[in-house]
Amino acid sequence: MPMLSFISDEALLQAVKHLLVTADDAQKKATKNFSRNVIDPFALLFEMSGFQVDQETWTIGEKRRQAQKTLQNQVGAFHQKILGSLNGWNDLETGSVVDIVSMNRKIIAEIKNKYNTVKGSDKVKVYDQLETCVMTKGHQYKGFTAYYVEILPKSRARYDKEFIPPDNTKGKSRPANQLVRQIDGYSFYALATGVPDALAQLFASLPDVIEGCSEYRFADREFAKHFFHKAFG
Repeated sequence: MPMLSFISDEALLQAVKHLLVTADDAQKKATKNFSRNVIDPFALLFEMSGFQVDQETWTIGEKRRQAQKTLQNQVGAFHQKILGSLNGWNDLETGSVVDIVSMNRKIIAEIKNKYNTVKGSDKVKVYDQLETCVMTKGHQYKGFTAYYVEILPKSRARYDKEFIPPDNTKGKSRPANQLVRQIDGYSFYALATGVPDALAQLFASLPDVIEGCSEYRFADREFAKHFFHKAFG
């Protein structure tokens, strides 16, 4: 019996393993390049004194911070791999105009990990790309519905609404278009899988999958679950 009803064990394991390798590589890279990176010496002084930490503790924390930044940038790619592995969906991978597509359902999507991954001023570019895909005569995605997906929303609220980012250069927002939409991650996972709590099921499965792929053991699984509920309700 598969771990999750909406994705194969093979695809789930592959996505998890890829992110674990990324985390390991990020740690090694942060250690290797630590002396090459430009460190703000003023911030260093105030962090050590303000946080009451010694040199060794500060150095460990700074290396972890640099590695964490690399890893967090790849969490969006993890969701892209998961969603692109669902039945009827394809991951178009890096370099494509959009991230995933379902030809049968006539849906394309751009996947971002957090609501603030893209700066507000740059969201108009995302809108323009999506709008071009679904509105241009002769385009392979003409008439599709395009989604700008924010896996982690700013609040727990669910939304599936027209995407109307502001254009600061013109002092007005992009026009509303039923085919160009903005949606939170929980709602998009439900839409893509047909399983209302698919994102929650995915999260609940990850500790077992991670422990099966690594030597790490979670001492308190409720710790991470607390933050899931804070983010998604």
